[in-house]
Amino acid sequence: MTDEAHVLIIDDDARLRTLLSRFLTERGFRVSTAENAAAARQMLRSVHPDLLIVDVMMPGEDGLQFTENLRREGITLPALLLTARGAPEDRIAGFEAGADDYLPKPFEPDELVLRIRAILRRAAPASSQPMRPIPLGAAIFDAERGELRTKAGPVRLTGSETALLTALARRPNEVLTRRELAEALGLDEASERAIDVQVTRLRRKIEADPREPRFLHTVRGRGYVLKPGT
Repeated sequence: MTDEAHVLIIDDDARLRTLLSRFLTERGFRVSTAENAAAARQMLRSVHPDLLIVDVMMPGEDGLQFTENLRREGITLPALLLTARGAPEDRIAGFEAGADDYLPKPFEPDELVLRIRAILRRAAPASSQPMRPIPLGAAIFDAERGELRTKAGPVRLTGSETALLTALARRPNEVLTRRELAEALGLDEASERAIDVQVTRLRRKIEADPREPRFLHTVRGRGYVLKPGT
C-alpha cells in the first residue's frame, strides 16, 4: 500500500498542514488534517487512516505523548513524527514513544514521501517467500499475516515491531546486525541505535521476563538473534 493510502496530518501549524496536504494529494495520497491531538482523537472515531504524520512540538498533548498514549491504548497505526529537534537523543525518544519513523525539520518533501512509502510497505502483509508460523513459547508468530497470537488472543504489534520480528524470523538462530535490521525497517544508518529501542519494546510482548530474554537475544558487539522454541 503506497499511493492512495490515507494519511492523517496532525500539526498546529496551519500553513504546514496546508502545504503538506497539497503536496501529498498531488502525490496520490488521500489526506485528512487535524490541528492538535484532541482534534485527531475526535477524527479517529470515524476516520481510519493508514498512517499518521505527527508534529512533536504541539501545545497540550504533544506528539510524543500522543503517540505513546495511542500505543498504550492498543492503537497500532503507523506514525511518522516531524520535529525541529533532530539530535540522536530526540530520535531515540521518538522511537521509545512508539513512532515508526522520525523526520527532522526542515526536510525535503520527496524524502517525506519516501519515508511514508517505506512505513506503509513495512505495515503491509507479506506477499512473497511464504513462512511457516514460528513458536515463541506460549505465542505463535505468523509472518504472513503479521500476527502474534496467544491462547488469549492476538497481541498488538506496531508496523515497525512486525517488520523487526519478521526480519528476525526469516533468519532464525542467525545473528543480524543493527545495520541489517535498520535496513529491514527502512531506517537510515543514523537510526541504528533506534533498533535497541524497538527490540526492547518487542521483548515486552514476546518474553515472559524481558530482562531475561528466552527468544530474542543480544549478541554483544554483533547484534540480535531470534531463537524460536516452545
